[in-house]
Amino acid sequence: MSIQTLSRWGAVLFAAAFVSGCSLIGLGDSDGDDGRANACKRDRSSCMYEGRYEPGERGYAEEEAKRLNKAASARLRRSADW
Repeated sequence: MSIQTLSRWGAVLFAAAFVSGCSLIGLGDSDGDDGRANACKRDRSSCMYEGRYEPGERGYAEEEAKRLNKAASARLRRSADW
């Protein structure tokens, strides 16, 4: 192999490592997660609510959970399609 071919492959491997590194640490994530959402990703049990709901709050919480699950599914499908 020539030096030129080796340098091309090196550039390709560097770019692939850089892109995969950004996706691992979340730099490629553009959905605006805040710190609390990231904390829930690390320790899900800390975000589980065990108390009683106020009137109407339970329905809102269930609808919001459905909406968030749909958004997460859509992100997963988009990332699998590339």
